[in-house]
Amino acid sequence: MNWLSDFVRPKIKKITTKEIADNLWTKCPQCGQMLYTKELEKNDFVCSYCDHHLRMPILKRFEMIFDNSEYKLITLPKLQEDPLNFKDSKKYTDRLRSYRKATGAEDAIRVAQGEIGGITCVIAAIDFSFMGGSMGTVVGEGIVKAGELAMRGNYPLITIAASGGARMQEGILSLMQMARTTAAVNLVKEKGLPFISILTDPTTGGVSASFAMLGDIHIAEKGCVIGFAGARVIEQTIREKLPEGFQRAEYLKEHGMVDIVTKRIELRDTLIRVISILTHQKPKIKTLALERK
Repeated sequence: MNWLSDFVRPKIKKITTKEIADNLWTKCPQCGQMLYTKELEKNDFVCSYCDHHLRMPILKRFEMIFDNSEYKLITLPKLQEDPLNFKDSKKYTDRLRSYRKATGAEDAIRVAQGEIGGITCVIAAIDFSFMGGSMGTVVGEGIVKAGELAMRGNYPLITIAASGGARMQEGILSLMQMARTTAAVNLVKEKGLPFISILTDPTTGGVSASFAMLGDIHIAEKGCVIGFAGARVIEQTIREKLPEGFQRAEYLKEHGMVDIVTKRIELRDTLIRVISILTHQKPKIKTLALERK
């Protein structure tokens, strides 16, 4: 053994560049401005340049709507994941696995219970980031369970829709959820409980053709798309140019399909007023504006 074999090379720490997060900035889909993501979150996901309402994560919505951002998530029953053993370019089970990893949710619906203006309510909200908010058996089951919870406690039922329609991977079982959710909200209404439907961007397909348009009151966020078929499909079918703003919340309000169009910052205030009127209860909290001061 010589001095070469005894020589120990000095340890050199690996030089690495600090990773830069890829979600620091968000581009507004309407005006194209780059928005600092943290500031966008503080502004309730509304563009500070053009007032465009971007899609909002479900849990952030719950925090915004419920008193003191306090609520209880309701556990939904486990259903068969892939009833049709569906496969296109990818297995349905693999798609579900990837969306669950990306969103941290089991499916496209979350049900929560909490107080809004001091009045206990149940909210069933659809998450567009999970397979486009498509309605499959789990989403249908979520609406049914939310209705049952509302009826057991005599609570107002609120749904928040954001969906591209039925989930094709579940075929006829997905279409059946239109009838199930319609029956569920009708039972709530027959018991004399308020059913408030909040429409966000987008509310289309089987969701708009079922429970989302059956509310006692329809509240739509400013500028959101609401309809059944897409505008291009309609134009190609009737071979006519559609009016400006067609299928937007403001257009539907003008034509009697929506009762209230509101900015996101005013949504909680609007809900408190509507719930207090429908339940004949005086809210404990007057407005979100007062809370923020």
